[in-house]
Amino acid sequence: MSATVKPYQEMESGKREQVELMFNNISPKYDLLNRVLSLGIDKIWRKQALNLLKQDKPAHILDVATGTADLAIEAATRLKPTSVVGIDIAEDMLQIGRGKIAKKNLDKIIRLEKGDSEKINFPDNTFDAVIVSFGVRNFEHLEIGLAEIHRVLKPAGSIMVLEFSKPQNAPFKQVYQFYFKNILPTVGKLISKDSAAYTYLPDSVNAFPDGKAFCSILEKTGFTIKHYKPYTFGVCTAYVGKK
Repeated sequence: MSATVKPYQEMESGKREQVELMFNNISPKYDLLNRVLSLGIDKIWRKQALNLLKQDKPAHILDVATGTADLAIEAATRLKPTSVVGIDIAEDMLQIGRGKIAKKNLDKIIRLEKGDSEKINFPDNTFDAVIVSFGVRNFEHLEIGLAEIHRVLKPAGSIMVLEFSKPQNAPFKQVYQFYFKNILPTVGKLISKDSAAYTYLPDSVNAFPDGKAFCSILEKTGFTIKHYKPYTFGVCTAYVGKK
């Protein structure tokens, strides 16, 4: 599945190493590209997805594949937790995230550290909620990463995954596919100077087991599905499960 799709197909290294390299390469332009390529809608998706956790009132949150900390920052302001820890394999992305956190005076709530989704450096039953936005399709081994998330969640803790999905209904499906396969890689290459990164994006989305297939994988790794909510005609989907 998504583990077989890698950013730099000509390289022999594994997916994890290539994803780390890719995000370090594009980190200076990553936030700009998110805003441009999604027309700013990605901010709304994060808010809507985090609203699904509001009633749980999680005090201690882990943000896996935090990148430049957009979701961690939104979680800190929207959910009012005691702490948010963000982990990511790409140190250059984390450095940008730390700058954003400092500007918003959220240093006492949010902490970022380098970390791997498949080897989360926290004890069992540590967090009330684990959140991931646009990151699970980059896991080298999806089920291993989800099992690690399950391990570090407290009993009855929540997982919230926000991830790209594939619109199913015409004509939006055809318009979206044209944009995703033609316009997005061109703009991404122009701005980031990394042609592989924005070719990998649509390839990894097409390979990802979204919708009911991803719900089945969550259930297989020990979660009970509570919410499964597509946004913007199915461009992305929020999944919420309980341990």
